[in-house]
Amino acid sequence: MTSEVLWNAPVADRPVDALVRVPGSKSLTARWMLLAAAADEPSVLRGALVSRDTRLMRDALERLGAVLEVQDGALHVTPLPPPAEHPAEPVEIHTGLAGTVMRFVPMLAALHHGDVRFIGDDAALQRPMDAVIEALRQQGVEVTEHGEPGHLPLTVHGTGRLRGGRIEIDASASSQFVSNVLLVAARADQDVELVHVGETLPSLPHIEMTAETLRRAGVETSHQVDEHGRHSWTVTRAPIRPVQVVVEPDLSNAGPFLAAAMATEGTIAVDDWPETTTQPGDAYRELLARMGGEVWREEETICVRGTGQIRGIDADMSTMGELVPTVAALCALADSPSRLHGIAHLRGHETDRLRALATELTKIGARTVEVEDGLEIHPGPLHGEVFESYEDHRMATAGAIIGLRVPDLCVVDIGTTQKTLPDFVGMWLSMLHPEPGQEEE
Repeated sequence: MTSEVLWNAPVADRPVDALVRVPGSKSLTARWMLLAAAADEPSVLRGALVSRDTRLMRDALERLGAVLEVQDGALHVTPLPPPAEHPAEPVEIHTGLAGTVMRFVPMLAALHHGDVRFIGDDAALQRPMDAVIEALRQQGVEVTEHGEPGHLPLTVHGTGRLRGGRIEIDASASSQFVSNVLLVAARADQDVELVHVGETLPSLPHIEMTAETLRRAGVETSHQVDEHGRHSWTVTRAPIRPVQVVVEPDLSNAGPFLAAAMATEGTIAVDDWPETTTQPGDAYRELLARMGGEVWREEETICVRGTGQIRGIDADMSTMGELVPTVAALCALADSPSRLHGIAHLRGHETDRLRALATELTKIGARTVEVEDGLEIHPGPLHGEVFESYEDHRMATAGAIIGLRVPDLCVVDIGTTQKTLPDFVGMWLSMLHPEPGQEEE
């Protein structure tokens, strides 16, 4: 799709009532794929997401020498070969707009003996990469920056090794900068101590997600916070064990469907919701209840029912920034103002999400003010308009949520949802217009 393609967001003509099954978590799929490529023996991943981001990750790992094959519905990963004695031919990796590829793979590329050039979509060239580059250079790895310093494109001149030891980085812009180091640290020549020296640390659940995947792969890791509030992690040098895992459903991608229940006074059930998880999307249960929804669990299923009231909310979203576009869409439909804060780091996501949300929500009638660390959203009479997605999948789904209640709202490039949810449009239309026999009782 091109950015000129408009999608008329369908208005709900009745309360939604559907059971939704979302594909595997993009964040977990990316971490398991990379860990499997760095392991000692082959691994098997079941339920791995197939989307643009994970296809880009697969391509990157294959270019570095891993073998990824689908057999009987599972992804089999044969790890990277040992580094060659002499430098290999140069490799080029296209990251698209996938933060997991552009920020996780360069450290792995240092274990490849040869030059690995990283390029990406135009929007990717705006996303900060300085902490990735700094971590590599502290490991003695040469990095050439070909454009604006601290951004793509760049070349990692891999030598086949990382020396380990102490690494200091500022991960204020993204928790991915921490996960970047942790995921490959066990392959270094000595134990790694990673120290965060920035003022803020967003999305701690994503770092815990990384630590949990490492533990399941047999890597010993620990997290410390000193008396000054400074975070650090240690990773013990050790083989990375092969794994056989089932990837959890992507709870963040369940959000727009749960929001549809709130927006239409309907009921949505999401199947296979884990009992315990490190995914930030688990916070939807508490957030939607605070906003007026009824939320309950039935065995493996989470259910949300809209009550006809959507309350404004004051919420610290620092640990769950990826949920902000969905929550902001509901805030625009709420009966009172909202304040979402702790999310200055969203300026460095697929787009500047704070500016994008402020612009688009204000445009349709919900005056939204961008403040230093978040948004203030003032609901008002909403009207149809062209809702820009900025090549950002979560902006596109935010437009779809509002479109359930607002006629003539057109989302630009709904196809960008393929980044993490390959058939969003099909799932959305199926939720609104289920086939006979598919309705929930």
